[in-house]
Amino acid sequence: MTGPTTAQALGAPCWLSLAARDLGAAERFYGAVLGWTFRPGELEAGQAYAVGERDGTPVAGIAALAAELALPVAWTVFFAVEDADAAVARIRERGGTVGVGPVTYPPQGRAALATDRDGAAFGVWEGRLVSRWHVAERGAPAWVELHTRDAFDAAVFYGGVLRWAEQEPGSCETSYEEDRVVLRRSGVPVARLDSGPVEAASPRPQLRPRWLVRFRVPDLAASVAAVTEHGGSVVPGGEWGGAREPGAADGGGERRVVVRDPDGALFTLEADGTR
Repeated sequence: MTGPTTAQALGAPCWLSLAARDLGAAERFYGAVLGWTFRPGELEAGQAYAVGERDGTPVAGIAALAAELALPVAWTVFFAVEDADAAVARIRERGGTVGVGPVTYPPQGRAALATDRDGAAFGVWEGRLVSRWHVAERGAPAWVELHTRDAFDAAVFYGGVLRWAEQEPGSCETSYEEDRVVLRRSGVPVARLDSGPVEAASPRPQLRPRWLVRFRVPDLAASVAAVTEHGGSVVPGGEWGGAREPGAADGGGERRVVVRDPDGALFTLEADGTR
């Protein structure tokens, strides 16, 4: 499925970023597992950064910042906003926590890292975006989804922060479907908020409130094998950590596998054609 160009829509997911401890090691791992190639990106002087691409299309950024900023190694979903300072103010007003920023990134971007009221981490981005970045465009990425205690309550928070409900032309739309909230751009789903059995203090990261990221691969078995061959591991229990039957809600089943990179960042591998 080819998704809309979400980078052009305010309030939509617009980029993915990983704060790694060792950029070279991260490039080798994700190159082997996901088939990405890398080119140097732009951050402040002295900060190593790379853009991962699949078939020439940008997928995600990896920065060697985790050790420097004492950040956990995790994939972060960024959402497009018109004004990062205003978005940060809205996060605080609604009970979220701002951890970093807004900070300026060359040539013309500003970003902040935050957590929502339940502790799920996310980012906001103001400025120039990667115009070819799509949700559901081959491996770039397959899907982003919030696992949270109450999807309706989370939608109130994110809707206020990201202005989902303002009905501006070209903006995102939301719909409430059972225990889920679906975010759409031009009628096509680009993200989902899903209620479930999360535990903020769980020792298992899968059970904590979080934005999960799926990447699509042409050969799931080969990619899983590459994970273990390059220092990662398969995480049992599915995307809900065993608290809910894997694939029960959306038919993913055995065509999705949750894995961990060598630094501990969780993500899901999804076989091409899964929906």
